[in-house]
Amino acid sequence: MSRPVAALPMTALIGNPKPHSRTRTVALATAAALHSRLTHCPTPVGPPTVIDLAELTAELVGQGSRPETLDEVLEAVRRPGLLLVASPTFKAAYSGLLKLFVDVLPRGALTGVVAVPLMTAARSGHRHVVDTYLGALLAEVGACVPTAGLCLLEREFDTAEVGIERWLDRAAPAVVDALAVVPGVPAEPGVSRR
Repeated sequence: MSRPVAALPMTALIGNPKPHSRTRTVALATAAALHSRLTHCPTPVGPPTVIDLAELTAELVGQGSRPETLDEVLEAVRRPGLLLVASPTFKAAYSGLLKLFVDVLPRGALTGVVAVPLMTAARSGHRHVVDTYLGALLAEVGACVPTAGLCLLEREFDTAEVGIERWLDRAAPAVVDALAVVPGVPAEPGVSRR
């Protein structure tokens, strides 16, 4: 009889400078769908911890009174597991707030992290930004980005669940495979770790 595998941590990092943004709403729906889809996979993930950078702006620019909070957030993001990173599209790229946060991370900080990029956009011409810029940024700091990211347009927000589920049908197998080789996750007996 095999022991149950402990759930890996899952973090949803939201890089919209506006509190309670529509990007946050989409990110929370995506995180919930990911959790639901990955709960019973061989390497399950736990419920998402939400980090909204809009609540940490002062700490990121060195003007806040809670530097220990920023340290805790940096630690949470760097833990081996699943990291959903969400940003609105600003000037055909991710938000400056998200870039500021990533710039605080040392090189290779996300080694052992499986990252999933998510962006919201106003125009369909910006769909490519999620992979071209955000996915590339996450890979640059060491994350494994196993699948194309999700970009939802503003006109799709009312039916976001449909787009999220379609994306998950394509993305979930690659995410499951990537989670299976996260450092520190014991292999099941008789299962190759590749």
